[in-house]
Amino acid sequence: MRRFWLALLAAAVLSVVGAASAQSSDVLTTFAQRGNLRAGPGVEWNILGRYEPGTPIRLDGQAFSGAWVRGITPDGKVGWAFIETLALSQAEAAALRPVYLDTPFTLPAPQGGPAPVQPPAQAQSAAPPAAPAGGSGSSVQTTTAAGVNMRTAPNGAVIRTLAFNEAVVVDGRSADGRWVRVSTADGARGWVVLDFIVLSGQQFAGLPVVEGGAIQPGAGAPAQPQTAQGAAPVPSASTAPVRGFSYGGHVASLNERTVSAMRTAGMTWVKKQIRYRRGQSPSSTAGIINEAHANGFRVLLGVVGLPAQLYEPGYFEDYAAFVGGVAALGADAIEVWNEPNIDREWPAGRISPADYTALLRAAYGAIKAANPNTLVVSGAPAPTGFFGGCSGAGCDDDLFIRGMAAAGAASYMDCLGIHYNEGIVSPNQTSGDPRGNSGHYTRYLRTMIDTYNSAFGGQRPLCFTELGYLSPEGYPPLPGGFAWAENVTVAQQAAWLAQAIAIARNSNVRLAIVWNVDFTEYGADPMAGYAMIRPDGSCPACEALGR
Repeated sequence: MRRFWLALLAAAVLSVVGAASAQSSDVLTTFAQRGNLRAGPGVEWNILGRYEPGTPIRLDGQAFSGAWVRGITPDGKVGWAFIETLALSQAEAAALRPVYLDTPFTLPAPQGGPAPVQPPAQAQSAAPPAAPAGGSGSSVQTTTAAGVNMRTAPNGAVIRTLAFNEAVVVDGRSADGRWVRVSTADGARGWVVLDFIVLSGQQFAGLPVVEGGAIQPGAGAPAQPQTAQGAAPVPSASTAPVRGFSYGGHVASLNERTVSAMRTAGMTWVKKQIRYRRGQSPSSTAGIINEAHANGFRVLLGVVGLPAQLYEPGYFEDYAAFVGGVAALGADAIEVWNEPNIDREWPAGRISPADYTALLRAAYGAIKAANPNTLVVSGAPAPTGFFGGCSGAGCDDDLFIRGMAAAGAASYMDCLGIHYNEGIVSPNQTSGDPRGNSGHYTRYLRTMIDTYNSAFGGQRPLCFTELGYLSPEGYPPLPGGFAWAENVTVAQQAAWLAQAIAIARNSNVRLAIVWNVDFTEYGADPMAGYAMIRPDGSCPACEALGR
């Protein structure tokens, strides 16, 4: 879906269509064609009413996807309209404030306009078309959400124009997730932009990725795809470039409690890490991306492969193709691998900043070809001084990032990935850690920032893809390898996270992801001890961050 509001938000100047506005988040416009008002920002939501062209609608905000706006019609119904059905410019839509589904609506109904259209007793005058022969078994019988062109291929030539509420069968989707292939009652088949078809998220996820197959009755053989085999996919919804400072959290799931906690904390990003296996389709990440966007968050995906596969012939190219496909699906940021300086994530004996930079170079090219606005973050090394140098057995992170810089990594990233998750003192301190080797830079947030900035001479901003404080409060004693955090309280965790975000905001940092929001596993790796949401359901860190 289109997310043009992010690109235009800072520059847009609100103009009013048809009447003067009371405030910058109030636009009076009209339906430009017959359109639906829905209970939520998507075609999967129930229709509240149907309205003829010329019906006024007063708008107060837009969905975070940028394709839907919220308003009130003359009959007093409050709901969501697809932007394409309204007499609304992109600048006007961009000036509307982003709103959540449950944000209170306070504007009065406009006056005048045609009466709402009453849905006919039978919405479909013709029988739905049969599923195409040789289909995958995942076909969906549905309708169009508005008048729309059916094409020979994504962005191809127009076969015909489908009417509003026309019955169709959907039998597949494009690799980039923007288009679906549909068949009509008379046997025509072609490609339609996803936004104009009534599909639930679950129905879309069940569609197979297909190519070509367009048929125009009487026009001969099926049309073939117009893009060359192996060409970079077209971005489904190019997000605006990431500017300024933002923060968010690494989550186990985006359930109602987690989303509420993140909103309380003022977070605008969500991170998920996925394990790539060779041959895996990028479409496996579509659900994560769509869920994040539907909840109003940008999404960072950390994509980590299997170390055992990494040096197989052609692996770097396969990995790059995968992350390129993920970018095309709308990922706002991609972290290329994770902690490549240790043998948990990179093959023992072959750890090399130059080799990692070669992978980063391949991934960067594929990501930017697919979606230039996807932020490319280098894989954050594990912060450590354990190895006392850099070899195939492992590499201290300061030396690893210096090796990356020497290999030219600055040309293949937008942001230098960094982790900080072992602090037991205030982030304002640069000394006084009670452990041995208390002067090591990894003990303190500020010295970590200084070390990473120095390695690249400040040429690239930093992105914290893990920033967390471990507290065992409310849990059993920590396992031996994490006993260094045994005295950290939840109150300290909350205060330190808030201080750390404030420091990051005023440093050469573009993004900070808190590790973590809602993990519940507490064993040999006590991930739940890092969680902002504590075992009793409270979230002191959320309150501290949101102040």
